[in-house]
Amino acid sequence: MQFTVERVEESNLRIDRFLAEKLPDLSRSRLQSLIKDGHITLNENPTKSKQPISEGDIIRITIPALTQPEAKPEDIKLNILYEDAHLVVINKPHGLVVHPAAGNPDGTLVNALLHHCSHLSGIGGVERPGIVHRLDKDTSGCLVAAKSDTAHRHLAESFANRQVNKLYLAVVNGCPNIESGKIENHIARNPKDRQKMAVVTPPRGKLAITNYSVKKKSDTASLIECQLLTGRTHQIRVHMKSLGNPILGDPIYSRTAKQNVQVPRLMLHSWKLSFIHPETKEEMNFHSEHPAEFNDWMD
Repeated sequence: MQFTVERVEESNLRIDRFLAEKLPDLSRSRLQSLIKDGHITLNENPTKSKQPISEGDIIRITIPALTQPEAKPEDIKLNILYEDAHLVVINKPHGLVVHPAAGNPDGTLVNALLHHCSHLSGIGGVERPGIVHRLDKDTSGCLVAAKSDTAHRHLAESFANRQVNKLYLAVVNGCPNIESGKIENHIARNPKDRQKMAVVTPPRGKLAITNYSVKKKSDTASLIECQLLTGRTHQIRVHMKSLGNPILGDPIYSRTAKQNVQVPRLMLHSWKLSFIHPETKEEMNFHSEHPAEFNDWMD
């Protein structure tokens, strides 16, 4: 895999931050490990995570093959929307963690995929085989996983280049003053609470862009369609809070006691996902029916 630094504004960025923007499926620690182990070169030379880049620089990445996955296959039922030799699209239920991590060593989507699929891409590392993008544990809906490294690379580049259409449904507290628009700002970890993300002032953080439109409203809550143009951690949740309308049932960004309506879960659902197939080049469109908890807000 190769990237060329093309934009002047990308100059002087650290190489790990540049790649984190281009490859959102790879964690920062995974990128730093690849750099340290010599799998990432800058102009054909070894580099360091803090190395600044310049316009015209060429970055090459060689991903080592996944040899022994740490996650164990588990017979967990999957709702499969589509599957072929290259990828699988899942309708992820609310409450299912995507990949193993501290506090969730098993019982994840990765464990289920390892049981269901004979092979998964190794690009995401031993804890995230096949994982191209993520949904929060409490978010339901469409998610694509890669079976081959080739499919993973193509899909990751499509996500990085904003060529994947991601539409979400959210039920929020109250109704935004402006009922449709674009939210564009920077998001980073909240320095006072590492569990949270927050809107920050550039150059801190990463650019986050969400288009939104109110589809239905009442005196107490609104159904909103959100289109993600970037894929930052907790992006929609942070953006809705920034409007003054946090998502109902959000245990991190909303004080549930002050919500106008009490709900049993985070009211966020990935309901449409579209991308170009990495092998056939066909346009693939997927739709996940809204969960029952959304019935009161759907026509």
